[in-house]
Amino acid sequence: MAHHGENHYNLDQRFEFSASIKKSIMTVLIIGAVILGIGIILAMTGGHHEGAEAEAHPFHWYERLFANMWINNVFFTGIAIVGVFFFAIQFAAQAGWSAPILRVMLSLGNWLPFAGILMIATFFIANHDLFHWTHAYLFDKNDPQYDPIIDGKGAFFYWPMAKGTFPVFYILRMVLFFGFWVFFFKKFQKISDAEDQLGGTSHWYKMRSWAAYFLVFFAVSSSVSAWDWVMSIDTHWFSTLFGWYVFASWFVSGLSAITLIVLFLKGRGYLEMVNENHVHDLGKFVFGFSIFWTYLWFSQFLLIYYANIPEETVYFVERLTSDIYSPFIFVNLGLNFFLPFLVLMTRDSKRHGVFLKLVCTILLVGHWIDFFLMVQPGTLGHNGGIGLMEVGMFLVYGSTVALVVLGGLAKKNLIAKNHPMLEESYHHHI
Repeated sequence: MAHHGENHYNLDQRFEFSASIKKSIMTVLIIGAVILGIGIILAMTGGHHEGAEAEAHPFHWYERLFANMWINNVFFTGIAIVGVFFFAIQFAAQAGWSAPILRVMLSLGNWLPFAGILMIATFFIANHDLFHWTHAYLFDKNDPQYDPIIDGKGAFFYWPMAKGTFPVFYILRMVLFFGFWVFFFKKFQKISDAEDQLGGTSHWYKMRSWAAYFLVFFAVSSSVSAWDWVMSIDTHWFSTLFGWYVFASWFVSGLSAITLIVLFLKGRGYLEMVNENHVHDLGKFVFGFSIFWTYLWFSQFLLIYYANIPEETVYFVERLTSDIYSPFIFVNLGLNFFLPFLVLMTRDSKRHGVFLKLVCTILLVGHWIDFFLMVQPGTLGHNGGIGLMEVGMFLVYGSTVALVVLGGLAKKNLIAKNHPMLEESYHHHI
């Protein structure tokens, strides 16, 4: 027990993943599965439009299913790795305020092993439907569809194999990234558990060292994974800002998830040492990085707009001139910038759970739409859109991630009870 004035905090508290919470999440999962099933049936029976160019490249319903799987794989992988990243940042920055909520951040990493399996499996099943560069004829100089630009980028995907065969280098990167992310996540868990049992400051110093190694690896892997998993969908196009942009979208989503879990736990009587000052800090992170995301969105857009180079502008022209995607560009900016900016501008709104619950939930949907806009135009073209299949898949993935994350959270103490800065966090005041 910790004594703080008149307060007695239970530092051995564990989150009880009760049957009622599981039932609620399972209900959402089943509803999502039903909606997804209806969406698939409608797509199979021609309930989904096919455009004039369908004759040249016949569209199959499963292409839309694969594109949705990819959107959700990338989106929820990002949330999971950002949890581990934000945890590591606390140690690198020697932060004290966040000591009671460290386990919440780390719990998001429980999704990483599942995310890795899903990502690799989806790529093996659907690579030709998702990535234009996987077609061998693009690298054959004798083929009428030979593409010198993609051929020039081929080594990045296929080395050391011949271009157009098996993308060894691409898959190796994917396996390495997930392998190291899971390794660091497990390492952090192990040191954290040892600190709970043995106390002392040595584990904190050890964690800080490992956090530094992780952050260096994360800096490289998060950018390269953004190029691999998202930017290479539009194979001709590139943006030097893209790694940052995807990171910003992931980071806001991860911060929103962390904030929602903290508020959920507080609402159920846990984390009583977390006060409105801690909540305020989380609110400031969400507010600040929503603006950071907008800054990157606008920087990327403005540079491409005023340079007006055709091979760069094609990315935005494709989205802005489409009846399917152009409305979502404005929805994207409205949900991810204007709404959090206006709602969270005041000090009070960042200190009250009701505002943060609303904004963080909307931000999760908003940044899912951001990834939808990154993936669907390049994979599905005019056959895309947000329909039952998209809504159902999002609910299925979201509820599955919630089950895994909360299940992992329930297995260990909620609070790092021997963290050397826990006492400091009790007195956190802003």
